[in-house]
Amino acid sequence: MADMLSAGEIIEIAIQIEKNGRDFYLELETNTKDIKAKEVFKFLAEEEKGHISAFKSILDSVEKNEPKGLFSEEYFAYMNALASGHVFTQKDKGREIAKKINSFLEAVDMSIGFEKDSIIFYEGVKKFIYEHDKKVVDEIIKQEQAHFKKLSEVKNYLLAHPEE
Repeated sequence: MADMLSAGEIIEIAIQIEKNGRDFYLELETNTKDIKAKEVFKFLAEEEKGHISAFKSILDSVEKNEPKGLFSEEYFAYMNALASGHVFTQKDKGREIAKKINSFLEAVDMSIGFEKDSIIFYEGVKKFIYEHDKKVVDEIIKQEQAHFKKLSEVKNYLLAHPEE
């Protein structure tokens, strides 16, 4: 199958997702005047930077010891479909999307979707990496879940206080 992905390519996709997430949050931080929104987006951008470093370390390990024959074609096809459906896999897409956002609520809503998509993708990533790296990805998933929860709380607050 010509469009099969290697474990290294899957991790490279994860890195691109995090880079676009970082750029998305940095763009939102730059373009918002709301102090609380700036704080939220700055925090999320910093978290994404840490995730980039973690995935780069995993990539070094995977590239040196690329597992062969461990995964089914169906699973690689599933991961490929998941990755291609994730808007943050396209280079520079984070900033581009952030520039089109018109409100804090819209930004939060979109962020919630991105965090959810990332969690699903990273759960799949764990099948492509070595056992010792799974703890790192589990920690990233845990952080993404915390982001999802935090953003959901912010959204609920904004919906309850639309005049702010």
